[in-house]
Amino acid sequence: MKVKDTLTYLKAHDIKPSAQRLAIMNYLLTHSNHPTVEVIYQALSTKMPTLSRTTVYNTLKLFVGHGASLSLTIDDQQQSFDGDTSLHAHFLCTRCGKIYDLPMDDSFKNQLGKTVEGHIVTELHQYYKGVCATCIKNEIKSLK
Repeated sequence: MKVKDTLTYLKAHDIKPSAQRLAIMNYLLTHSNHPTVEVIYQALSTKMPTLSRTTVYNTLKLFVGHGASLSLTIDDQQQSFDGDTSLHAHFLCTRCGKIYDLPMDDSFKNQLGKTVEGHIVTELHQYYKGVCATCIKNEIKSLK
């Protein structure tokens, strides 16, 4: 995504743009690797020497609060972030640690906005954990 598009994206989510916010949002929108604060900090700090981990963390918290990104808690060890805010599921490989996007089951999607036992559902998370296709393929190769 171009910086101009990133600027438009931030404004559409009522987020006042700054150089740091533009860089962090652009990273999220152009990388589907579900990065952590540390990954984003490492990727951007060489180009932005004044960037701190605290700024990255606070910026991501702001993005999540405004609906511009998702916070993933699929991994017990670390929090990851996703620039794709569409309804979709996530799969965590318990071998390599990679997080993959998966389509969300339609019956699960249909719960959004509905009332469940008197509670209104405003947010959904569908997480899967297991062994990814790449790790399975590598395991099979190593057995040959």
